[in-house]
Amino acid sequence: MKSVLQEIKPSKEEEKKFVTATASFLKALNAALTSLEAKAILGGSGAKGTWLSGSHDVDIFVLFDMKKYGEKSAELSEPLEGTLEKAFPKANIERLHGSRDYFQLFYQDLMFEVVPILKINKAEQARNITDISPLHSAWANKHAAKVKDDIRLLKQFCKANDLYGAESYIGGFSGYVLEILTAYYGSFEKVLKATQRWNKKDVVDPSKFYPTPEMALFHINTSKLQSPLIVVDPVDKTRNAAAALSMEKFLLFKELAKKYLQKPAEEFFVKEKITVDSLRQKYKGKGTLVMVGVVPLKGKEDAVGAKLLKVFEFLREKMQGFGLVQGGWVWDKGPEALFYFVAKKKELPAEEVRVGPPLKLKEYVDDFKKKNKNTFEEKGRMMAKVKVEHPQLKDFVNALLKEEYVKERVKGVKKAEMV
Repeated sequence: MKSVLQEIKPSKEEEKKFVTATASFLKALNAALTSLEAKAILGGSGAKGTWLSGSHDVDIFVLFDMKKYGEKSAELSEPLEGTLEKAFPKANIERLHGSRDYFQLFYQDLMFEVVPILKINKAEQARNITDISPLHSAWANKHAAKVKDDIRLLKQFCKANDLYGAESYIGGFSGYVLEILTAYYGSFEKVLKATQRWNKKDVVDPSKFYPTPEMALFHINTSKLQSPLIVVDPVDKTRNAAAALSMEKFLLFKELAKKYLQKPAEEFFVKEKITVDSLRQKYKGKGTLVMVGVVPLKGKEDAVGAKLLKVFEFLREKMQGFGLVQGGWVWDKGPEALFYFVAKKKELPAEEVRVGPPLKLKEYVDDFKKKNKNTFEEKGRMMAKVKVEHPQLKDFVNALLKEEYVKERVKGVKKAEMV
């Protein structure tokens, strides 16, 4: 897929901009860090050389000395915040909450994410999961040096098909897991072929920490084994690097890999742009299209995304009575998310039958009669005809959007648009 690589691999001009801006940023930050005896380094896909064109996020890790700061692991964000303000006095520095608070700021048109960590030599020394990150970079640079373009292809394949991201609201593959898989199997296509052999709870163990898959399943924490695929972190034998992977995304990956292997095409690497207009066109004549614009809460991406997912699932579940045939949502981490549903029915009957208790349970039958006026007996049970409060789909959805469950999890919602 040379044509795809030409699109997704950073150009020389883009690489030059990245290298120049990152070097300048590190120079300014490290000059301000000398009093703390800490050092800033490049991390993430930038350090591994596996980043994609158009990706303007730069991961920076600030390494604090273990001897000096080991007992202050939870407090590293405090001195770092002051240092960033000193190094970049004109920048708008945003503090984000995490297992350790970290920071974001724009510098030379790139978004820099600065994370405080302890400097460690082996995974067992880590006080926080982020402490291991430089070890991940070192492993990838050693074991994936010859397959970096294949990693890019796999990342783009997953991004285009909503399989990329270990956040809880996505449930997909992290960049690191994709790097591990590509290095382990040897190429982009070999990873796709391997998916056709994967079964639930298969174990990928690149460093061969365990003599058998059963041993890996026995030693890794049970809470980290809920994912359908177990990828033993090659620098930490106690960790399942794919712990965030959901069954839905696991099966989707296998399905798409099969389709690609049968008939490779560039379209597998192109993300469908979902807009109001594209949805109208796609679902024209297939039912009633319901679209809802939602303003997310502010906060950490994973937490905000998880709340949006809960609202989407709530709406989807409640709308099943209208013969839902499709549902989805899109959010690019921006100020608005879009939920969409396709329903077969525009309205329900004015009345519905409510099933009550068996007739032999007299106490419950009496209570049911008190709560429902139009009752009758059928097949040994008490039944009731009740008025449907919102038989029209539009009224039903707008009523749902006013419920506390929704209002607690988003900042605001727009009225449902029907097509």
